[in-house]
Amino acid sequence: MVNMMKLMKQASAMQKNMESMQAELAEKTVEFSSGGGMVTVTARGDMSLERIAIDPKVVDPDDVEMLEDLVLAAVDGAMKEAKDMAAKEMAKITGGMGLPGGGMPF
Repeated sequence: MVNMMKLMKQASAMQKNMESMQAELAEKTVEFSSGGGMVTVTARGDMSLERIAIDPKVVDPDDVEMLEDLVLAAVDGAMKEAKDMAAKEMAKITGGMGLPGGGMPF
């Protein structure tokens, strides 16, 4: 029974640490650019987008498809970097416990 109480305390502490980490991740950002810096996306560690910057030189009404591709590539790259950052931070808490989804709720 003592082991069960200890386990419950550890689980409670881990949950509090994860909640704290999630709040911190919402404040951390990563950037990813495509097209040689023509499109830059900033994403937060909570998987939300903060900013999309588009160089006016890439805006061509006759080639909207290229701009769409650049935006998509930049968003995809930023989201992958944000997910990697979040996974690394969460791994510090979970200690490699092998929780489903890396212990991440999103």
